[in-house]
Formats: sequence, C-alpha cells, structure tokens
Amino acid sequence: MAGAQTPPPTETSLTEVQIRDDLSAQGYQGQPSQTAATRTETPLIETPQSVRVVPQALMEDLGARRLADTVDYVSGVTRLNDFGGTWDNYAIRGFSNTDGGQLLNGFASNRGYGPQRDVASVERIEFLKGPAAALYGSSEPGGTLNVVTKKPQFRSAHQANVQVGGLGYRRATLDSTGPLSEQLAYRLNLAAEDGASRSTLVDNRKMVVAPSLTWKLSPQTVLNYEAEFIRIRTPLDRGIVQVNGNVSALPSDRFLGDPSRGNLQVNGDTHQLTLDHELGAGWRTRWGASHRSTELYGSAVDLIGSLAANGRTLTRRDSWRSLPAQDTSLQAELEGKLQAGGFRHTVLAGVETWRLVTEQNINYSNLATQPFAIDIYNPVYNQAAGTLTPGFSLYDRQRAAGLFVQDQIDLSTRWKLLAGLRLDRFHQDSENRLTATRQVQTHTATTPRLGLTYLIDPNTSVYASAGRSFRPNAGTDERGQAFAPQQGQALEVGAKWQSPDQALMASVALFDIRKTNVLTRSPTNANYSVAAGEVRSRGLELDAAGQLNRHWRLTSNFAYTDAEVTRDNNPALLGKRLLNIPRVSAGLFAMREDLAPWGGRYGVGGGLVHVGERTGTATDTYRLPAYTTARVSSYWQMDKRTRLTLDVHNLFNQTYYTASWGALTVIPGLGRQLVAGLQVAF
Repeated sequence: MAGAQTPPPTETSLTEVQIRDDLSAQGYQGQPSQTAATRTETPLIETPQSVRVVPQALMEDLGARRLADTVDYVSGVTRLNDFGGTWDNYAIRGFSNTDGGQLLNGFASNRGYGPQRDVASVERIEFLKGPAAALYGSSEPGGTLNVVTKKPQFRSAHQANVQVGGLGYRRATLDSTGPLSEQLAYRLNLAAEDGASRSTLVDNRKMVVAPSLTWKLSPQTVLNYEAEFIRIRTPLDRGIVQVNGNVSALPSDRFLGDPSRGNLQVNGDTHQLTLDHELGAGWRTRWGASHRSTELYGSAVDLIGSLAANGRTLTRRDSWRSLPAQDTSLQAELEGKLQAGGFRHTVLAGVETWRLVTEQNINYSNLATQPFAIDIYNPVYNQAAGTLTPGFSLYDRQRAAGLFVQDQIDLSTRWKLLAGLRLDRFHQDSENRLTATRQVQTHTATTPRLGLTYLIDPNTSVYASAGRSFRPNAGTDERGQAFAPQQGQALEVGAKWQSPDQALMASVALFDIRKTNVLTRSPTNANYSVAAGEVRSRGLELDAAGQLNRHWRLTSNFAYTDAEVTRDNNPALLGKRLLNIPRVSAGLFAMREDLAPWGGRYGVGGGLVHVGERTGTATDTYRLPAYTTARVSSYWQMDKRTRLTLDVHNLFNQTYYTASWGALTVIPGLGRQLVAGLQVAF
C-alpha cells in the first residue's frame, strides 16, 4: 500500500504516456484522481482539507531541480535551516516536517539523515495542509508533503535534458520508459549534476539513478517495483555569521568553513514494492513494503563556536561525523464501496508497521585548546587537522504499529462527510554509548479526523475539518520518566472553486492549530525539561493555479501565519514568534505561450517570491529581513522533439537569507543565475 500513488493501472492508463506538449496544456492546477489526502479516488473539490498539488508541468517551467525549488509557490510553506545544505527541512503552517513529515509514494521518506530530494523522477508533489496522523501516524499538525514518482508506461518515450548555468551549475538528465513485453514495462530516470554554489571555494555534486518496473500479473493485479539511488557530495555549509544583529555584515559568498576538509558524502538507497489487486464490485487491496538506507559522513570545520568581543574572530570546531539509518515499512489496506444506512460509503482500512534504526557518531576538536579561529573579514584557510575526540555516540531504535479506518459518506449529492481514526503504538530504545545510559519509552496514541464538505454547485464547495496529531518527545524528565508525546489539534474552514473544465482551481483556508506537551524548562530543576509548553499557529492561506486560456497559465499563493509560543516556563520564550516563520509570504508565476512567427512555439514568463521578516532565534535576539526575488523563464519549442530553455533566477541579484541556524549563523540565498537548457525527445 503506497497510499498516494496513482490508481492501479488499467488497460487505458497503462497505454498513456505524457510528452512535454501535453504537460503544457494541463496548466498548473494539478488535480490527480487520487492523492495522499484521502488515499482514495476523491476529487479535490470534495476533499475537506487544503491540498496543493505541484504538477510536473510547473516543475519543468520553473526549471526545478530540487524540492526546495517548488516550495515558494505553495502557501504556508517556509524554508528552514537545511543542516548545512544536507537535508530538506520546511515548515508547513509554522511547524517543521523534517522528521516524519515527508512521504514518498505514501511511505515515510525523511526519517534518518537522507539526501535532499531531487525532482528528476518526480511526477508531482502533494502538499497536505493540517494533521495527517489519522492516516500516517506520528507527524506535525501543520501538514505533510507527499512526493509521487513517475511510473512506467507501455508506450516508448525518451527524453534527454542538458543544462548549463552560472555559479558553476551543470546538469544532465534522462527519462526513458517503454514496454519490455505485453505485461512488463520499465522506467529509468537518471540525473548527474554539478550544483550551483554561493562560493567558488566549495563545490557539490550529485548522481541519481531511479529504475522502476510495472508488471501486469493479470487484468486485476499489478506489481510495481521502484528504486532510487542518490549520491551527493557537498560541503557542510552553515552559512555566514550575523554580527551584533546585522545579518549583512559579511558578503553572501563568504565561506567560513575550510575547503581543505573536502565534502560530506550523503547517500540514500530506497526500494519500494507495491501490489494492487482489484477484487471487483468496487473493492480493492494494496500491499506495500519500503526499505530506505541512508548515511551522512565525512569531515568538516563546523561553526560550533562563538564570535569574539572584537566582532571579527570566530572560533570553530574540526569535526568528523557518521550518521547511518535504516528505515523499513510494511503497509496493507482494503478499500471498498458499499450502501449502508441509506448512504453510499467509501470505506478504507489499513495497517502499517515500521522500524527505524539510527546512529549519531560525531567527533569534535576541543574549543579551548584548538579554537580553529578565523578572521571573518579576512579568512585564512587550510588549517591543520585537529585532534578529535567523541562528542556524540548515540544508537536509537524505534518501532511502531498503526491501525487506521476511514469512512467517506455521501450524505447527499451536495453533503460529503469524512471520518477517520488511527491507533498507534510506539516504542523507542535510545542508548548513549559515551555515558553508558539507556532510555526506553512506549506510548500509544489515538488520532481522529472529521471533515464535512458542502458542494454549492459541482464546481464550488465549502468545508470544515478538525483533526489531531501526535509526535513522541525524546528523553526523560528529572524523575527518569519518559515525556508524554506532543499533541496537536487543528481546526480549518475553507472554500474551493474550479472552472467547469477543471483547468483552473482556487482555494482559501482559515486555520487554528495548537500543539501541547512541548518541552519546556522544568520549574524545579533548570537542567531538565517538562512536557508543559504550548505553541499556536493560526492564519489565512490562498492558492490559485491553472490554465487561464490557451495562452496563459499561472500559479499564485498568499499566506498570513501568526505562529507563537503561548505557554512556556521560560519567560524569554513566552509570546515569541516561532523561529524562521514569516507572518506574510506570497508567490506568483505566470507563463504565456503562442506560436512563434519564426516557427515552432514559444513561452515567456516570470515570477515573484516574497518572504516577510522572520525571527533569527527562539528568543528573538535578531531578525532576518524580508525579501522579494524575481525570475524570468522562457522556452522555444523548435519542433515536437526539440526544446530550448533560458531562465534567469534572482533576476535583480537580491541579497537575501533563507533561514538561520542557532544564535550565530544565517543561510544566504544564491545570487543571480542564468541557466540555458536543451531538451530532446527521441
């Protein structure tokens, strides 16, 4: 059971294949028949939840290479600290989804320390706002994103793409699919990239190999196998430092690590196997398994130190780390349609079990004896390697099992009711090998969900929903007892509209989310914590996307997010805005297409992204300034097989900062970048 994959292939869908011209005609509305929001074939207009789907057409027009290239065009999604350029970390409605809030075809995909998501093999990205625990278990209440990968097709199609750009950027991709027999089809996606960098002193490279197979065992049964192998070599780039609250004290291309340490290696291997079987009479089953093996390792000079009183001498630590993880999931579900109590029901029931093993092995030099000091205004590199001693050696084992049920009831042709419930049992066994201590905790959680939709007409709806979420708290209190899990509860009301041809869709949502049992300082022992804090996020979101007419398509978004600490034993945190969350953010991208007088077809477009002011630390000691960036995109479709592209990112070379890390460092965005590409179908 892979939850959010496309419906089980049928005789019709197995023969479909998407080419670039078809993608353009689809616009940016992204309305698949099945999403991870319900795991069933439910139109988005009937789903009592804010869902934004980023389709392949928008990713291609944006020239997206990573997941990070898409999030600015979804309301309420914010970039957070990316752990030195090694992880995907985003907030949805103010809450980070870095651990368990991202899915790959319905399976958890970001537990552990895996590489950033590349979009070479991605069909679409589904942003599910609000709690998803009723279907997916442990998660944050702000939302979850699900990446859906490209599937094999039974008609041959091949496409190669080469891009060259500024800031050292080079990229080549291949997407090939076709039949191996009447029952077996393949797909192969490849990507090789020499990534753009904010500094000439560092470089990053990436390789992606993603093969997949679809085997039609019978007219009713389809077996899918998908794999993904990612190898990334990247520096641990914590960014630059702010000086007395001035985040612009240093140029954006200043590198404060040490190039002599080389790069970290970030690897990820994923295997997924799903079996879909149609039982007939509206019933089907799905079985699935996923195994993900990741590791981050290597040497770096880390900015874990402080800035001296002179405002220019920064102490650092030499470091080496190895962060391996193994994540295995099994899923099974049954879905069916029936009549009961005079109403039509779509019933879904499933079970899931998973096991995660992670390690953190980090060695540091001593700050007192080997400060690795650097002058931030006149840096000197290639310092001799330090003497390293263990700083962390943690071994963590987690296992969980969940049972969920969901019923979608057609109360009438206009009223649609959705009710869901999941029961989870979670066990964690953590060992600190340096202190020879061990912590074990076991929890159970019940997470309900209720939503009601009213169809004003077939293309307009209003809805209301309520849901809960949970997430375990690591560690123990001063009595040695495990903390109660964090609990989230969310209320949401909204409205949706789509054009009669479903080429254009718009939505508005109001939400109120409260998360309790957040760890806060113990009132009786400041060296310990208690699960007694509370944070709140409430706001307004608007999204509109699609095809306006045969020439214009666009996507636009706006969010107002008021996220703050509402209860805490630390007076310095009470009432503070949540870290790195802007009150106001917005995005707009539009593309105009027409026949070219000189032959073929052309498209010209552009976009704006605005991110408001954000707090740099939890206690609001400094702030990241608001910014607005602009871009231009264009293409020339010379013929059915050949396309030239030219994009300019950060058109006006705006200096901006995407996030902060700790009380000292901020992460600069890239400067102006020109990217040219050639795309050939064969």
